Amino acid sequence: MTTDTDEAARHRAKMEKRKAVQDAEVASKTIEKGLLIVNTGPGKGKSTAAFGLALRALGHGWRVGVVQFIKGAWDTGERRALEAFGDRVAWHTMGEGFTWETQDKARDIAAATRAFDKARELMADPTIGLVVLDELNIALRYDYLPLDEVVAALAGRREGLHVVVTGRNAKPELIAAADLVTEMGQVKHHFAAGVKAQRGIEF
Repeated sequence: MTTDTDEAARHRAKMEKRKAVQDAEVASKTIEKGLLIVNTGPGKGKSTAAFGLALRALGHGWRVGVVQFIKGAWDTGERRALEAFGDRVAWHTMGEGFTWETQDKARDIAAATRAFDKARELMADPTIGLVVLDELNIALRYDYLPLDEVVAALAGRREGLHVVVTGRNAKPELIAAADLVTEMGQVKHHFAAGVKAQRGIEF
């Protein structure tokens, strides 16, 4: 008959083995570098995850840069929260709204070009440790920016700089250049049930 004491001993032995494996795995990781991170996929939360990472970076005393490529001048909760950090956050909303709102490709290309110029400026700033390029994938999807130039600029960023790119339909070339790619799947979305975008959840 198995006693609680036996069960506890088995569990402890199992966890000791697991810890040894984990410790060895962690000890084998010796490289530290700036990462190119891509959050893509049809699911909700790509930008939200990027802003969560920005909050983590701020918690460690870093400066953070944000460039929004598509979203227009929305009054968003994340912008309000991050701008409360003052000059530790350089926030630039450069888009003029989604392409179906502007309905003017030349205007969208011009806005995306200005946004990427700002992104280059932030990436060159040695005081910034993390740059969030929100919805850059959308600008690339619609060919508002030259893909090869963007990928080359991201791959050639200064040493130690972390960059997060968000948006659906990440290009294969960007995925190949990235260090970390997360694809967010959509299992269920409240929009399908007629629920509108809500303050504090969508923006």
